[in-house]
Amino acid sequence: MTPEFERALSQYAELIVKIGLNVQPGQRLLIRAPLEAAPLVRQVTIHAYQAGAHLVDVIWADPQLLRIRFQHAPRNSFAEHSDWGWKAGLETVDAGGAILSINGTDPDLLKGIDPGLIATVQRTESRAALPLSKRISADAINWCVVGYATAAWAAKVFPDMAPGEQLNRLWDAIFSTIRLDTPDPLAAWEAHNEDLTRRAAYLNEKQYDALRYTGPGTDLTVGLPENHHWIGGPAPTAIGISNVANLPTEEVFTAPHRERVDGTVRATMPLNLRGNLIENFSLSFSNGRVTNVSAEKGEALLRSQIEMDDGASRLGEVALVPHSSAISHAGILFYNTLYDENASSHLALGRAYRNCIAGLADAGDETFMAHGGNLSANHLDFMVGSGEIDIDGITADGTREPLMRQGEWAY
Repeated sequence: MTPEFERALSQYAELIVKIGLNVQPGQRLLIRAPLEAAPLVRQVTIHAYQAGAHLVDVIWADPQLLRIRFQHAPRNSFAEHSDWGWKAGLETVDAGGAILSINGTDPDLLKGIDPGLIATVQRTESRAALPLSKRISADAINWCVVGYATAAWAAKVFPDMAPGEQLNRLWDAIFSTIRLDTPDPLAAWEAHNEDLTRRAAYLNEKQYDALRYTGPGTDLTVGLPENHHWIGGPAPTAIGISNVANLPTEEVFTAPHRERVDGTVRATMPLNLRGNLIENFSLSFSNGRVTNVSAEKGEALLRSQIEMDDGASRLGEVALVPHSSAISHAGILFYNTLYDENASSHLALGRAYRNCIAGLADAGDETFMAHGGNLSANHLDFMVGSGEIDIDGITADGTREPLMRQGEWAY
């Protein structure tokens, strides 16, 4: 590790603590990270304590153990799970602490593994994590998801480069997405967050009744709930601390109405799901529910996600990202949703964020659903934006106003 890289990693950690998490004096911090991310975890811990954190805990993971489980564990064991990790998360939430998730898994980690077993494990874990997921998706605390470059991930993204060059190139790309290549990254993030906040404020003022997506293979109308709330950049939490939940982030997003989605949408990028790629797929909707699925690769795995529970076949998020975003301009397919979703407007099947309908962050399930919010153990983002996609906002009287043209903001 060169001194230059150590400085960059420290800057990354500072952004995570100050911009992403916004750690406050006296807070606890729980970090979930793969073993390979130890250098970043240490830097985050240093900056968290410098920011006044009271206690930093880490839950380590070795992704290879998951593959080993699929290869060698008893076939009747995949519907079982351990609760201690999720309980640690709930304990942190109850204490008003912050949670950081670091990912950098090999996109091909589960290549060749039975999709049915993968679906069973994901369904089991998603249901086990639901109490924590519901609290996080309601922004009960300040939380953030970030990436860490690993050799296997870099090899997938840059297969034609030498191994050492692959890793350096991926780190360069990651640092660029979080604006470390600017003279003052903290100031750059403040300006970026202001822009996202302005975009969200405009959309909240408009209160469109629906959005209409058109482009190659896509003709989709997404209804929006009454009093829906767009979020971009820093979001307030229930404990009064604003955070940026993803680094990087280029999106403004809200919740669609679970029963008012009709038409067909074609994904514009592959979807990496626990080491398996779903490619060239499209979904058709009627009255909010998926009615048809087609994919050139990974169709069975995609169907298993949609069939996870009743809400998994409905949309829970609509997010707008300009095609000219820095991540899109990089021209890199990251095979990692954290990055790829910030290169493209996207939708998500499954659970909606409760703070995306005004006044319902703490509402009960029945109230949330009655206002159009969607409930599910799953939340599956997929990319639908490109330079060929147009998006209109539809007012209550049916007037169509341009929001995006050829993937760019039109207002």
